[in-house]
Amino acid sequence: MKHFLLLASLLCVASLSCLAQTAEKPGLLDKSQLKDVVPESYFFAGKTAPVQLRNAAGARLNGGKLVIAALVDNSGYSTNIQEKYQGLFITEAQITIEGKTLPPGEYGFGRTADGNFSILDVASNTVASFAGHADDSVKRPVPLQMTSQGGDSYRLYLGKNYVEFSPAK
Repeated sequence: MKHFLLLASLLCVASLSCLAQTAEKPGLLDKSQLKDVVPESYFFAGKTAPVQLRNAAGARLNGGKLVIAALVDNSGYSTNIQEKYQGLFITEAQITIEGKTLPPGEYGFGRTADGNFSILDVASNTVASFAGHADDSVKRPVPLQMTSQGGDSYRLYLGKNYVEFSPAK
């Protein structure tokens, strides 16, 4: 009986360890994982906007840190804010976007008509700006998506335009 209890205990510990490793596996987040981590609303520039879960994407980096992006309903904002703010961008790790380092934090982001991407602080000031890339191989663009580029490198797409990011070295 003692051997059975010891074996059962060891199996439980091993199972929990496997589950913990699986839950922390690097890569793109699926819809159920996104539902657990994407906020329902997001505070930016003095207002709170509903987040569009259907237009959300995320990745778990090596080490378990998350990077999340989602579009928001920015209709309650002034035209000046709407032009530069389309969504939320949250990173738990220091990352590099198009060669520029971004510290962990919660940001707004947007894409300008010329394809440039901007990261904004909570007061809508531009923290960083990146030249976006057009991907003409995208046949049916969606409003927002994230793709893995292998290893720990990802692309954040808004339509056919994207920027690449990875953990900072």
